[in-house]
Amino acid sequence: MRVLALDTTTRAGSVAIVEDDRIVAERRGDPSRTHAERLPRDILSLLGDHGLGLADVDLFAVASGPGSFTGLRVGIATIQGLAFVRGRQIAAVPALEAIAQSVGRDLGNGAMLGAWMDAQRRDVFTALYRLDSHPPFNPERLIEVEGPRVGDPADTLIRWAQMADREAILFVGDGAVKHSDVIRSRHSIIEPPPLAGAIGRMAIGLARQGATMNPADVYPLYVRRSDAEIDRETRALSTRDTMVAKDTKKKS
Repeated sequence: MRVLALDTTTRAGSVAIVEDDRIVAERRGDPSRTHAERLPRDILSLLGDHGLGLADVDLFAVASGPGSFTGLRVGIATIQGLAFVRGRQIAAVPALEAIAQSVGRDLGNGAMLGAWMDAQRRDVFTALYRLDSHPPFNPERLIEVEGPRVGDPADTLIRWAQMADREAILFVGDGAVKHSDVIRSRHSIIEPPPLAGAIGRMAIGLARQGATMNPADVYPLYVRRSDAEIDRETRALSTRDTMVAKDTKKKS
């Protein structure tokens, strides 16, 4: 099975070609340009460099989030369009799981992995996993100790210290690197690898389990509400309070 995998959860992102259990090629994007400017050209360029076209892709895979709101929308829409044209299925892979799986292949069973992604506003998207005995990149390789959340790095560490019973946790991701000052010295930090290759390998595991989906059924995993949603809610509450105040004034 040949998979075309795309990650747009970060500014650079990445794209990869995976065949069965082998990463044929993986390429980071140019962070000086937006995903909208680079896609689908980055995808077609990587395929072309290996003598392939979209017709040679059996399955499309994409990071479903969390991550940049705009990046997620562009990435998912791109993969949806390509898969729809070719009549192919999509494997939607959570980015935090991909981060953990990308380094978990080199660790023993029972290891604790904390995936941290930079969420801006001094927050991090996080998830905590324990490795099981299943093969690397198998969907059941990760035991979820705490699912995807967004919050303050220091608060997350306090909460995880109780969950992990003070075990050492291996932190990975750009959020861990950015907030290394709050991660205690007893924990190790790994620079984030490109994710598209891991996403492609995880997609094959999902396909074997029959867990792929039609293009129209893929939705982003945001974890946090967008600024637009928060702004709409704030304006709605302000309007309601103004109307209540006016009504109270009339009655008095």
